Amino acid sequence: MAATIANAGLTGLARALVHEKWLSEPEAEALAKQAASMGEGFVTQLINVKKIKPVQIAEFAAAQFGFPYFDLMALDLEVLPKSLLDPKLVQKRRVLALYQRGNRLSVAVSDPTNLLAIDEVKFQTNLGVDIVVVEDDKLGKLIEQFSEGSASVLDSLDSEDIDLEFADDDALAKVDEAASTDIDDAPIVRYLQKILLDAINTGVSDIHFEPFEKFYRIRYRLDGQLYEVAQPPIAIKEKISSRIKVISKLDIAEKRVPQDGRMKLVLSKNRAIDFRVSSLPTLYGEKIVMRILDPASAQLGIDALGYDPDQRELLLNAVQRPYGMVLVTGPTGSGKTVSLYTCLNILNKPGVNISTAEDPAEINLPGINQVNVNDKAGLTFAAALRAFLRQDPDIIMVGEIRDLETADISIKAAQTGHMVLSTLHTNDAPSTLTRLMNMGVAPFNIASSVIMITAQRLARRLCSCKQPAIIPREALLRAGFREEDLDGSWQPYRAVGCELCKNTGYKGRVGIYQVMPITEEMTRIIMKNGNAIDIADQARREGVRDLRQAGLLKVKAGMTSLEEVEAVTNE
Repeated sequence: MAATIANAGLTGLARALVHEKWLSEPEAEALAKQAASMGEGFVTQLINVKKIKPVQIAEFAAAQFGFPYFDLMALDLEVLPKSLLDPKLVQKRRVLALYQRGNRLSVAVSDPTNLLAIDEVKFQTNLGVDIVVVEDDKLGKLIEQFSEGSASVLDSLDSEDIDLEFADDDALAKVDEAASTDIDDAPIVRYLQKILLDAINTGVSDIHFEPFEKFYRIRYRLDGQLYEVAQPPIAIKEKISSRIKVISKLDIAEKRVPQDGRMKLVLSKNRAIDFRVSSLPTLYGEKIVMRILDPASAQLGIDALGYDPDQRELLLNAVQRPYGMVLVTGPTGSGKTVSLYTCLNILNKPGVNISTAEDPAEINLPGINQVNVNDKAGLTFAAALRAFLRQDPDIIMVGEIRDLETADISIKAAQTGHMVLSTLHTNDAPSTLTRLMNMGVAPFNIASSVIMITAQRLARRLCSCKQPAIIPREALLRAGFREEDLDGSWQPYRAVGCELCKNTGYKGRVGIYQVMPITEEMTRIIMKNGNAIDIADQARREGVRDLRQAGLLKVKAGMTSLEEVEAVTNE
């Protein structure tokens, strides 16, 4: 009875998985929330996060709810009743018509408890519906084939499905005067939308549009690696760059200097994707790089980032203190912003005043006062911070500490009853303290304000096609494993490659973290002008794992390969 009451907030498949002990109640609730915020089905999110095989979910759902299970690989695509369901409904609700018999229609779903999808099918077809449970990954592939890829989906999109926010009318008028070609050429519009949608659906972080003397190419950065996805005709490079610059509110007549802008792609009433756009003049035209800023990434929760349980507890304890400074360090693209915003999302409550200064604000979070730094207008990090201190703040987030003035104001804020979160570009946590000293910050101020430093990297996560790897004992010891670690209780894995991961062997990324609280002994070292080596030695004595040791734990857990950890934590 108690279990029933505890699971009352969950419905359908999620509730059944909790009841059968496949998931805990908090896990199920978090997955359901993530799926809703990302516009995905619960089953898809469950497979991506928990790495449960699609066939296991399908067999469980079929047995639990009494529906037949069917292997879609045995189906001929040509016999599907393609005209019965609108392609938009097929894509949106992840449901596929299999066959019609009389006034009954059999439909394939991976979640038989998705009653909204079934009701929409009934309403659209005016037929009775028989549910058939199938594997989610096979269903996704068949839907993609059924819809003839992204191109046909784009052709059928209207203003309710997708809407690019354009510049104002004056900017568009300037375009007509400046552009020698018609940038609103419909094929270019559809082609660009296809590139953007494919990137979002694939989980890409950046899109590169690169002109060269004899060809023009488009590349995606997926899981930290660049892949070429298209080589459109070189003749359309100006049209594509003009189109991107218009919707990003850039000056299309200016091609001699770099420009930065933003654009927004509205996918539905509940989901919009921001793009940070940068143009750069090169020898053969403007190279444009678009960074995809998905607000859903900040909603994933700290559990999805890859912190080990002890690290997660240390970080949460630090950011929930009433005052002090927490610094996140790492190279560009290591996930610092997502980590900070995940913490801000946890702290974002009605009784808390949060202000951020960024260059630019990458993720929009309702309830947080976000300021874009504008050096040309005089709105620097330091100026924004001074203004924040007159705005009755509780928590301040500074996008990056770049100079002594910003560092001084941030430290004063941390010393006067505010929680300050910020980033620095350093290789590891101990060297961050040395970097602050080199900027000119007094050791006393560092010791009295900084309460925690985390360093991080992103390693590619092994796909489900991974296979056991045979690695010599000497190589494991050389990588950093200790003798007691090699007790035979775990198995390293290697990347293989399959259709799901585009034959790379990796799908998604996992964070590797060094979480270093500033203890009393470290404070003494700082006060004595100790260097990064002294602090690193003390951190090691206190049990703080460096990045390599944290990465090796991910290898032991089967999340990533030893090669990947050695590549991202090369010391």
